[in-house]
Amino acid sequence: MPASEIPDPQSLAVRCRVNGETMQDGHTRDMIFPVRTLISELSKGTTLVPGTVILTGTPSGVGAGRTPPVFLQAGDSVEVEIDGIGVLRNGVTAG
Repeated sequence: MPASEIPDPQSLAVRCRVNGETMQDGHTRDMIFPVRTLISELSKGTTLVPGTVILTGTPSGVGAGRTPPVFLQAGDSVEVEIDGIGVLRNGVTAG
């Protein structure tokens, strides 16, 4: 998706679901570093090609911090959704 289709990358909701249950619900405005800064700094040392995923951390709701803790299991489905961009889905396999 071209950057021109996202007027303000600091105004996007971000959600993480495990097996359809929302575990995390955050917003890019709460990021420590703006998206523009992250891309600029990463571009100094690597080539970012279309489709590159930049992992920056996590909003509140991480499984280890829950009571009781929630950990991913083989067979789980994890979805990360960013408004206006789409959903990234991955299955969890035994390692």
